[in-house]
Amino acid sequence: MDKKYHIEKNTVQETLIIPLYARKVCVDNYPSLFEDKEAESICESLDYDFASKEKVMKSKAGLFGALEVAQRHYDLIYEIKDYLNRYPYAAVVNLGCGLDDTFQKVDNGSCKGYNIDLPDVIEIRNEIIGSSERETNIACDLCDRSWFEKIDGSKGVIFFAAGVFYYLKKEEIQKLIEDMSEQFPGGVLVFDSCNKTGARMMRKTWLKEAGISNVDALFSLEDEKEIEKWNGSFKKISARSYMRGYRDIINELSLFHKAMIRFCDHIVRMKIVKIEFQEKGSA
Repeated sequence: MDKKYHIEKNTVQETLIIPLYARKVCVDNYPSLFEDKEAESICESLDYDFASKEKVMKSKAGLFGALEVAQRHYDLIYEIKDYLNRYPYAAVVNLGCGLDDTFQKVDNGSCKGYNIDLPDVIEIRNEIIGSSERETNIACDLCDRSWFEKIDGSKGVIFFAAGVFYYLKKEEIQKLIEDMSEQFPGGVLVFDSCNKTGARMMRKTWLKEAGISNVDALFSLEDEKEIEKWNGSFKKISARSYMRGYRDIINELSLFHKAMIRFCDHIVRMKIVKIEFQEKGSA
């Protein structure tokens, strides 16, 4: 890309590039753990002064935040590839996609990709990333079920959400997942979660910046077994440690970051949750 896309400070554009830059930071600091040429390439294509973000992420706490983002990306890709091994022609649906480029990383040459976000976000995405073959960008609010009709899940479907559900109310997420399970029988949903303690911590950082104050109303999970109480119609619910469940990187990190991982596991309960929907006709 010859022309660089300008990113304005203190806009939705800026919030969209933070996860990308976090992943790039992890590539720079932990090249043996992370490889992400796409994140590096996109960041290089932007007209934006990353100096302030670099300063924050050079701190121990800032670097751990970047590690969380990069490891979450790794976890979700693992789950998607595992599903595609069984259903190679399935739909891969990115809920609240932002500028996430996961589909390019999991594309097996036969699956279909769908990226869903608000119209202003999709407009930016179309400018910066565009869409590859068999990939569709859908401008729609997740709570507006009209996007259901645009997804071809006839050969399998896996939905994923990265750092998205924290912005929505508990009842909105519950209803959304229940509706998805009815509309897409046999599908799978994977997403990251934390408990209320973690949500309160987020309130002091990026949720505050987003103008969200009533954190108790937002989605959080003390335990994934809570989902079983919603309606009991799901086939299976499971969860893994966010930072250690898919590969254990703790021995590659500093003592501070090791302590932070244990804090996230035991106090904040950060997890990747997977919900498998019942197949059609199953009881």
